[in-house]
Amino acid sequence: MALNLRQKQTECIIRMLNLNQPLNATGTANEEIYKILIYDKFCQNILSPLIHVKDLRKHGVTLYFLIDKDRKPVHDVPAVYFVQPSQVNVQRIVADASRSLYDSLHLNFSSSIPRPLLEDLASGTLNSESIDKILKVHDQYLEFVTLEHNLFSLAQKSCYVQLNDPSAGDREIEEIVEKVASGLFCVLATLAVVPVIRCPSGGPAEMVASVLDQKLRDHLLSKNNLFTEGGGFASSFQRPVLCIFDRNFELSVGIQHDFRYLPLVHDVLGLRLNRLSVPGEKGGMRSYELDSSDPFWVANGSLEFPEVAVEIETQLNKGKGTKMDKLRFAIIYLICSESINPSEVEAIETSLRESEVDTCAFQYVKKMKSLNVSLASSNSASRSNIVDWAEKLYGQSISAVTAGVKNLLSSDRQLALTRIVEALMEGRPNPDVDSYLVFDPRAPKSGSGTSGSHLKGPFKEAIVFMIGGGNYMEYGSLQEFAQRQQPVKHVIYGTTEILTGIEFVEQLTVLGQKMGLGSTVASPAPTL
Repeated sequence: MALNLRQKQTECIIRMLNLNQPLNATGTANEEIYKILIYDKFCQNILSPLIHVKDLRKHGVTLYFLIDKDRKPVHDVPAVYFVQPSQVNVQRIVADASRSLYDSLHLNFSSSIPRPLLEDLASGTLNSESIDKILKVHDQYLEFVTLEHNLFSLAQKSCYVQLNDPSAGDREIEEIVEKVASGLFCVLATLAVVPVIRCPSGGPAEMVASVLDQKLRDHLLSKNNLFTEGGGFASSFQRPVLCIFDRNFELSVGIQHDFRYLPLVHDVLGLRLNRLSVPGEKGGMRSYELDSSDPFWVANGSLEFPEVAVEIETQLNKGKGTKMDKLRFAIIYLICSESINPSEVEAIETSLRESEVDTCAFQYVKKMKSLNVSLASSNSASRSNIVDWAEKLYGQSISAVTAGVKNLLSSDRQLALTRIVEALMEGRPNPDVDSYLVFDPRAPKSGSGTSGSHLKGPFKEAIVFMIGGGNYMEYGSLQEFAQRQQPVKHVIYGTTEILTGIEFVEQLTVLGQKMGLGSTVASPAPTL
């Protein structure tokens, strides 16, 4: 089987737009019905990378509005709602029904609506004598954003901060874990697969894996469940493996620059939901949509820019990097050092302060390092290559930045994440992954994170999920690995949110501030 998440999610959305009726061979309903689409901001982000305006019209959607905007009545037309199951959205729906804004309401929630909210919906429409306006209620299990065929995000902001916040209590952590597990459940329900789950022991990865395992077990007990694939030992080798990791597994990758086209566009130009805006030649902003409909983007997104390394040397020789460049370098240097040399760290801190750089993020990573927290399974960038940047950024006595950049970011460099995923997919004895836990929701429960050896591989397909923020560097590395295999393997990459290096450093800064570390840069004193 080939897992195509983008195609599966698009099919679910098209079915929803056609009032959840069966579709014909052309992908449309047999009877075209004109309707209005109402969505919230989160579901707008789900739709944005998948459905264009012309596609909405193709499926009979004549008007579309955000649910929290004031709307005028449109009579004799059904309305399709696509919203998160929240208290405020249920209140809005009840208000719309009581005002008879539309002929009928077809409600589609992005994930399973909790029973208390369903009861609020029922009582609210009963009290306003408008319950007859609610024609259908569907749980769609679509609470994730698919950006490419093999790339998705749960769009859960600041997850890394929330999970590592020193003031977070057990209840807050449990709520975050539940939210992440629910998002992953939506992905698996859309794909209609029950994977074998692998993860390192301890930390957020095990917590999410355990909650997700129980969710799947509970759901599989119902006769009409969402998973259509066969169960039992015979199909075990055709099931995918779900590999769950936490951002601290390989922290440096969240901060590094990558020299491939797609990661560069994301990091430098701020690609979001497959769209970006850049200044136009004659003023104003120009917007571009970069997705599978753009053949140049498809052909070149994963390619490297060999000239970029040379250009970086030229540019660094001119404002020696920005403050954020210096901070990102310093953090990577710290992560990739096997041990902390106090004099070297002090010199870096002095340089950062002299450059008026906020050191909270640096101090946070330094604190974690001093507490013997493992921030990376392996050094994705060796120390000798990392320090090649120092002369250009800080004026230290090391040279050859171009060679360093090419070595540091060459295409044959394999991330620790990719190496571990490869081992998990092979399923052979391997000291790197022998200690990884196994959860199989289809097998009898036999203790915490244990299962039969027959379910350990090999696997043709994998879903790799990073808790706490992922990036296009990891996505690209995994796709390169999959394409190199004979026969070609299939890997889907997902994360709680896709972050640029700057955005991730900002989360480290927040954690440093919460721990009272580092220093915010004070404004210069006024001159007399």
